[in-house]
Amino acid sequence: MSLNIRRVRPGEAGLVLAFVRELAEYEKLSHEVEATEAMLADALFGDNPRLFCDIAEWDGQAVGFAVWFANFSTFSGRHGIYLEDLFVRPSHRGKGIGKALLMYLARECVTNGWSRLQWSVLDWNTPSIEFYKSLGAVMMDEWTLCRVGGDALTRLAGKAP
Repeated sequence: MSLNIRRVRPGEAGLVLAFVRELAEYEKLSHEVEATEAMLADALFGDNPRLFCDIAEWDGQAVGFAVWFANFSTFSGRHGIYLEDLFVRPSHRGKGIGKALLMYLARECVTNGWSRLQWSVLDWNTPSIEFYKSLGAVMMDEWTLCRVGGDALTRLAGKAP
């Protein structure tokens, strides 16, 4: 059995969207998926891509992915990676694929001189939380994630919904 991790290729936005939908189903958030294949293709392969995706292949079959973008820490004065999505298909969990994807991203940070790799995890997802802790991740319980979207975003922008 062999594992290969590689950058997503043009023409694979449909694969990325399939993984997004599988992740959303696992997280019970399918109703929030608005992305289309065209939107993801543009974000990943447009003129100035700011979104990146790495595909995990097991024996040549795509079985997982990591979607990320560069963030910046004003405290460290350096970039880092914010991992938006990490997903391995249930049939391939327990084979070290998720760990390999995180190691791959950690190497990306170290190679580029970036200061950190960070992500969010749902508070009910105990298996993932324990997995992340086993890799040395620190749960930042004192920080609360904030989000403004939809009508609230429009109002904040100063426009009527």
